[in-house]
Amino acid sequence: MNRHAENADALGILVKQAQSLLNRAMDRELRPMGLTVTQFACLRALAEDPGISGSELARRMFVSRQSMNGVVTGLEKRELVARSEFPGPRRDRAMTLTGDATELLERAESAVADVVATLTRGVLPEDIETTLRVLTTACANLTD
Repeated sequence: MNRHAENADALGILVKQAQSLLNRAMDRELRPMGLTVTQFACLRALAEDPGISGSELARRMFVSRQSMNGVVTGLEKRELVARSEFPGPRRDRAMTLTGDATELLERAESAVADVVATLTRGVLPEDIETTLRVLTTACANLTD
């Protein structure tokens, strides 16, 4: 195996390791708030784009519609998410955050920001920019 292939292999492994460690660190901060990382991501997506459907949420989070429906149903039971009452499949109904969700999301985002600050501690801003470019390109290369 040549050096380029070895480095590319190492990059793939490090991306997976970083994702796993980041997920664990976020989970430690979110769990006391009663949130999973997936629930947090769902609330954040709804805050950024109110009214999107469960189907669209599933696409954005790279999970099945059935999995996303389970996440949203759990958030509905906690009265953090409200679905429109329009007829049709529940997963296709527009969703919005409730007031309680907005408050919880603010606390969760603060906790996640602390995790991200730890992740990037000691990393130069220009290195973060380079990493963003590299990972954006890598994601584009893998997108169908």
